[in-house]
Amino acid sequence: MSTAYHPQTDGQSKRTIQTLEDMLRACVVNFGNSWETHLPLVEFSNNNSYHTSIKATPFEALYGRKCLSPICWAEVGDSQLIGPELVHETMEKIVQIRTRMAAARDRQKSYADKRRKPLEFQVGDKVLLKVSPWKGVIRFGKRGKLNPRYIGPFEILKRIGPVAYQLNLPSELDGVDNVFHVSNLKKCLSDETLVVPLDEIQVDEQLRFVEEPVEIMNREVKQLK
Repeated sequence: MSTAYHPQTDGQSKRTIQTLEDMLRACVVNFGNSWETHLPLVEFSNNNSYHTSIKATPFEALYGRKCLSPICWAEVGDSQLIGPELVHETMEKIVQIRTRMAAARDRQKSYADKRRKPLEFQVGDKVLLKVSPWKGVIRFGKRGKLNPRYIGPFEILKRIGPVAYQLNLPSELDGVDNVFHVSNLKKCLSDETLVVPLDEIQVDEQLRFVEEPVEIMNREVKQLK
């Protein structure tokens, strides 16, 4: 499941589709021309694979109970196994599909981890706060392209969990929640000449820019063909 702070996950739907595609490819490789007869097993394996985010399988999260293993998914007309052989063959295929699913998830996680760099701050550090909207979350409103992307610096008061920090915001931002995700912070060097004051960019109570025209520098008239 993706979050606004991890766009590299590429969206929940796209990630799920990619996982299902990997599962179908595994069926074609392992089961050949009979791969379509194993689709119920693929569905069963996907719905009963443990998800660390919800600490349960999707089936258990939806129905509140564990799902029993299927006895047999064979189509009418196929050769039927009986007794222990039937159960053994079905469970063997389920284990094989689950192993392929785990390999696909590990591969996708490695792709995301390559672009992920851990960023940590200490209490008392000075950081700059990003005030431009990030993908999928409109928090700061629209802004001009040439306006400063960061304001501050602000002092870190406390670390909230592994990826959030509480900042010491000025009185001009009393109505703004002072806890921010680490992706919206940037370490500030101790150079007073680089400080971007709040009154210079006119940030309102909702942390949006209030833009005002200053001067018309040039005028040009173009005639369209």
